[in-house]
Amino acid sequence: MDPVGAHLEPGEILVAPSTDPGWTPLFLTAGGLVMEMGGANSHGAVVAREYGIPAVVGVREAVTRIRTGERITVDGSTGAVTTLESPVEVSERRPDA
Repeated sequence: MDPVGAHLEPGEILVAPSTDPGWTPLFLTAGGLVMEMGGANSHGAVVAREYGIPAVVGVREAVTRIRTGERITVDGSTGAVTTLESPVEVSERRPDA
């Protein structure tokens, strides 16, 4: 919700209500961007294009619908944001699974 003190691991998807120049350092490691507000010429979309990362903007309630740690894919070509099944932890696997 705020870029101050925020940290992304390489490849993590940045999910934000909107972005401005204060968010730009997070784009260096982001694997993609999902943003609630904005269009093709918004700050986030332009910076994502410059850094070569996929972005989908105008996703209503993205910051409340996508939870930290949730696995998603972002397809900037189609505008699709897809939730993936969470991986099964090794400790949760059954021998017959």
